[in-house]
Amino acid sequence: MKLRTALLAGLTACALLITTGCAVTRDQETVGSYIDDSVITSTVKSRFFDDKSVDGSAVSVETLNGTVILSGFAKNANEKKTAESIAWKVKGVKAVKNDLLVR
Repeated sequence: MKLRTALLAGLTACALLITTGCAVTRDQETVGSYIDDSVITSTVKSRFFDDKSVDGSAVSVETLNGTVILSGFAKNANEKKTAESIAWKVKGVKAVKNDLLVR
């Protein structure tokens, strides 16, 4: 009986260690949100290349938890505004941080 209790306690301890080792900690993304973010990034980037008023090669796009971060250079204020507008229209975008510099 003592052996069975000890074995059960050991298995329970192992199960707890394994499941908590996979827990998401602060400032980390889950696998699902990482995939969603990469889809958003790819979609925004492809829409930049489809729209001739935005130079897709000069704009960097990153996404974290649904927030799109635009960085790089825009030729003018209109291009900067258009890039932000395109990003907002992508499904799943919760916020857009436009850090494009006009040169």
